[in-house]
Parts: sequence; structure tokens; C-alpha cells
Amino acid sequence: MDVFEAIKGRRSVRAYTHQEVSEEIVKRLIDAARWAPSAGNVQPWEFIIVRNPEIKHRLAVAALNQTFIEEAPVVIVVCADEARSSRAYGSRGATLYCLQDTAAATQNLMLAAYALGLGTCWVGAFREDKASEALKLPSHIRPVAIIPVGYPAETPSARARRSMETIIHYEKF
Repeated sequence: MDVFEAIKGRRSVRAYTHQEVSEEIVKRLIDAARWAPSAGNVQPWEFIIVRNPEIKHRLAVAALNQTFIEEAPVVIVVCADEARSSRAYGSRGATLYCLQDTAAATQNLMLAAYALGLGTCWVGAFREDKASEALKLPSHIRPVAIIPVGYPAETPSARARRSMETIIHYEKF
């Protein structure tokens, strides 16, 4: 699939069929994610693969009761290793770079999923403490995004985008 087609065609999918997502496909998604750029090539990401219904339920509750999360066959939680980034870049690595890096990895994962015929949704609205507790994460691993993954049972339409004229600005001397 052409990258521009993937960028413009990907949608947030919140309804999934019951068809399982194979381990091979999950590994392909993680492989795409790990090729994202990262500050200093630190690669601070960790990916938690969740198939257990009880843990998916706990993540849905942590995500302000977004129940569609637990309906996906697999949920990938993208996490940032703050300590890893901090060792390379101090507090800026822990508070900014690891978040930028995991965001880039998340986008790669979602575009790859779309190219493979899968639906995803980037869930960022969640209580970090509850998600960390559900996954038993150590204190230096921060959950950044909860990504339900499955074969789409819906085809959302494109949402409006701001015009190019309103978002492009040129420096003034």
C-alpha cells in the first residue's frame, strides 16, 4: 500500500469482528513500530500484548470505560521506558523524548495495521495509574497509548481536517 494512501485512509475503528489477529501479524506490527525514529536511537518503547479478557476489561475501565477496547481481539499498550531515555538525555529524555519516540512508533504501528486490513484506535484518554496496575508495570515504564487491534466491523468516514492555509506559517524577518 502506498504510504499516502495509508495516511489518508486510516481511521479510528471502535468496532471489531471476532476474527483473531495472529501472532505473526502482531509481530509484523511491532516490527513496523520499532523502525520509528527515536532521539539518539535510544528506542525507549516497550509493547505489552494483551489478549486476556480480564486485563482488557481493566484497561477499558482505566480508559474511562471505553468498552470497545475489551471487544478487540488484541490490545497493544505502547509504553515508554523513562529510565532508558533519562540515561541518555536526563529529565528532557524522561519527560519529552520518550513520549515523542513512542508516539512515532504508535503511528507506524497503526499505519501498518491499516495496510494489513486491520482497524485500530489510538486511545490516550486513560488513567495511567490504573493501566499500569492492570499490566503490573514497573515504575519506570509509562503507558502512553492503548491500541485495540482487530478486523474492522465498521467503516468510519473521514473527518474534516484544517485547511493547509490555516496551518502553514512562514518565518518573518
